Amino acid sequence: MSENVRAKAQETLALVDEVNAMVLSDPKAADAVTPLSQADANLGEEIRSRMDEIDMTDTQSIISFGSGAQTELQEISQAMLADVRNKDVGPAGDSLRSIVSTIRGFSVSELDVRRDRSWWEKLLGRAAPFAKFTAQYEKVQLQIDRVTEDLQKHEYTLLKDIKSLDLLYEKTLDFYDELALYIAAGTEKIKGLDEADIPAKEAEIAAAAEQDQVMKAQELRDLRAARDDLERRVHDLKLTRQVTMQSLPSIRLVQENDKSLVTKINSTLVNTVPLWETQLAQAVTIQRSAEAASAVREANDLTNELLTSNAKNLRDSNKVIRQEMERGVFDIEAVKQANADLIGTINESLQIADEGKAKRAKAEEELQKMEKDLRDTLASAKSRRDGVGDTSGTSVPKA
Repeated sequence: MSENVRAKAQETLALVDEVNAMVLSDPKAADAVTPLSQADANLGEEIRSRMDEIDMTDTQSIISFGSGAQTELQEISQAMLADVRNKDVGPAGDSLRSIVSTIRGFSVSELDVRRDRSWWEKLLGRAAPFAKFTAQYEKVQLQIDRVTEDLQKHEYTLLKDIKSLDLLYEKTLDFYDELALYIAAGTEKIKGLDEADIPAKEAEIAAAAEQDQVMKAQELRDLRAARDDLERRVHDLKLTRQVTMQSLPSIRLVQENDKSLVTKINSTLVNTVPLWETQLAQAVTIQRSAEAASAVREANDLTNELLTSNAKNLRDSNKVIRQEMERGVFDIEAVKQANADLIGTINESLQIADEGKAKRAKAEEELQKMEKDLRDTLASAKSRRDGVGDTSGTSVPKA
């Protein structure tokens, strides 16, 4: 919640206390109409002034008797209805439900930074849990700010309605009391007609000449008809007063509902919303601390892992180096193997030389034999040329 909204909520708190402290008067009972005979001087004067409005010879004055008291009340009611029609804001209850739904939709369980993203979240490229939560927190904060502004508008509207209802209640109560005066005036007028005017008119008929009795009788009938019209009008005023008395508790009930809603809205703005914001901010801060602690723990684990790994590597490399340092220039096994291979090589060379020598000797024998065979063959051919028949002597004899 912004500082401006919070300041306005504090300012409205005084107006809420003011409307809650307003005490309205209770109406008198519907049958508590003070007759003229029991009225004090001031009240009696008021009743007589209203009796003077009645003209028994004017039917319109009887029909409209008491209607003037309702004019101001109708103007106030019509102004309130026009104000209601001109309202462009929704019910305040919807805003309260909206802010509750917004908070309920804010799942703190999503703050678990240890939770790995599912393969589906990774496939869709969704943010890590804490990053997603932070973005949602900012969205919720904007929603709360918007709803609090709407609630303030509702609050001002309801305060205006409450004051208008106060005025309507006062005017309705005045109209209720005014009706009592008109009822008392009408009742007193009827009483005067029944006890004085009508009997006097009957006496006039009886005392009038025969040719005038018809006119006097018509005047009596008109007077009695006007008296009946006035009686019906007074009865209507009594019914109107009864309905008016019933409307007063209705106005109060609407006021009490509006006052309760205004109190609830103001409490939400002054207490609940800041508490929600504090709790949400704490949740984010706590999880940021947990995330930082997790990062520190991972760094410490990495440091310990590096120390352990380096120590093991140092041990292994030291072992290899020391072993190489303690070895001679030539390993005895390598020398022995080289010596054996050398002896084997010499023996193989000697063996191969002996075999070559034997082969050469055998080849020498073969060459000598071949040479001897060649000489013998040539010698045999020469002796054949010296004999009889050179032609046959030139042929090579068969072996």
